[in-house]
Amino acid sequence: RAVSGSRAHRGAARAALPAAMDLFGDLRRMNKRQLYYQVLNFAMIVSSALMIWKGLIVITGSESPIVVVLSGSMEPAFHRGDLLFLTNFHDDPIRAGEIVVFKVEGRDIPIVHRVIKIHERENGNIKFLTKGDNNEVDDRGLYKEGQNWLEKKDVVGRARGFLPYVGMVTIIMNDYPKFKYALLAVMGAYVLLKRES
Repeated sequence: RAVSGSRAHRGAARAALPAAMDLFGDLRRMNKRQLYYQVLNFAMIVSSALMIWKGLIVITGSESPIVVVLSGSMEPAFHRGDLLFLTNFHDDPIRAGEIVVFKVEGRDIPIVHRVIKIHERENGNIKFLTKGDNNEVDDRGLYKEGQNWLEKKDVVGRARGFLPYVGMVTIIMNDYPKFKYALLAVMGAYVLLKRES
């Protein structure tokens, strides 16, 4: 333990203590301010991403303008991990040979398959049948019980373009949830803790 040699030194130490406490308080306030700034920055990034997503929904007419191919049922046209860009304009008629993304009752994940048959009624309503290019049979086994055809309301979107294998990160995050949470934690920590130069 250090002992001061004189009263002057003790007085100086006592005077320095409040000054150090003030400096520590300033640093603490500055860190809080910096933390608030970083939290606000993170919130702006998230809200910007959401606005871009909502804008894409409006522009493309599809509730999911971008999807990832999760299986090999459409090979060789699309492979697992390909990123598809969709549109879903209701004025465009669905044609045989077109690749559609559809949802069926009882399944959460949309399916990417090709339209192989069109059935048009006299009143103008169109029903259609789909099949994966790499599958032996059509999709009637995937539809809800008693359903033999899809309707336009089942379509999430129609493939207009793709980027090969870009969606593999999404597949890895779905297959390994711990990896997903670790990646999100690292990204969140980076945004919150990085300092402006």
